Formats: sequence, C-alpha cells, structure tokens
Amino acid sequence: MNWQLDLAHSNVTFSIRHMMVTTVRGSLKIADGTLDFDPERPEASSVAVRIDAASIDTGAAQRDAHLRSADFLDAETFPSIEFRSLRVERHRDDYRIHGELTIHGVTRPVTLEAELGGVVANLQGGQRAAFSATTKLNREDFGLTWNVALEQGGWLVGKELKVEIDLAAVSVADEVDTAEAEQRIA
Repeated sequence: MNWQLDLAHSNVTFSIRHMMVTTVRGSLKIADGTLDFDPERPEASSVAVRIDAASIDTGAAQRDAHLRSADFLDAETFPSIEFRSLRVERHRDDYRIHGELTIHGVTRPVTLEAELGGVVANLQGGQRAAFSATTKLNREDFGLTWNVALEQGGWLVGKELKVEIDLAAVSVADEVDTAEAEQRIA
C-alpha cells in the first residue's frame, strides 16, 4: 500500500560530541519521499526519503552556516541527503531497515533500527501510521572530515553521529479524501 509522508509530523534529529565533552543536537527537514507499507507484511515495505541539507538547524546561526559550507555538508553542491531502503527484516518485535544513505555525494550502506509506532484510523476515514528509527554513523565515512585538534587532546567535533527519525504517513486514499473534502468546502 502506498502512503504519503506527513512532513508536518516527521523529522530527523541528530547529536554529536563537541570538544569531547558536550553534545550538540540539531535537526533537518525531510523534503519528500515515498513509502510502500503493508501493515500485514512489513517486511515487504520500502522507503525512500530526501532530506534538505540546507535545512540543518542546531540553534546557532554561525554554526549552522559552517555546517552548510564546503567544510561539512556543502549544501550548495550537495543539496540533498538521501536514504533508500533495500531490505526490511523483522528483528524481535521491531525491524531493521537496510539501505543506502548518501551524504555529501558519498553513498554507504546503513542499517536503521526501526519501530512501528502503530496504525490508526485517520480523521478523514483512512489510516495514519507512525514509525521511528535510529542509527549511528561515522561522519568521516561520508567525507565529512573537517576537524580541529584540541590543545588538551582530542578533537573539536566527534566522529560518531547519532541519528533519530520520526516518520508519519497517511494512506494515499486519505489524501484523495482530504482533497475531495477541501473541494466540497471551497
């Protein structure tokens, strides 16, 4: 069953060590994507998501500008971060989504530890589904190698990037129903 991503209720957040002791947290906006999900056969599902690299937000304008620059994401040259699933497997009560992640023009395999939050009736009469997923990445594997050595030892920016994804979707029939309802109201 095809689903449409509910971008207003979906997000990507991340965290990374700064100066070896503190944690910087931020978010990115999902630009678009596709989801094929059958609640009866989740293992047959697939997902592809495109994230806007320039949307990176850590709450500090100067840092965000640096993260968009050629030192890190180079959002002007590589405007999208993309994930495409290759296989979904059940793992205990949850799922592992194996796929390919492209950041900064570099594509690497990645596995998301995923959980189905549930499928419920939508206000328009169809269905709404929620998913969450996590993974850890080595940013240097994607060519994000900029760093500064600290005087006391260690590095300014950690290598390990923790990523959390919350994804909401509505069944495609819901979108048709919503569009029809909006036309009737107008």
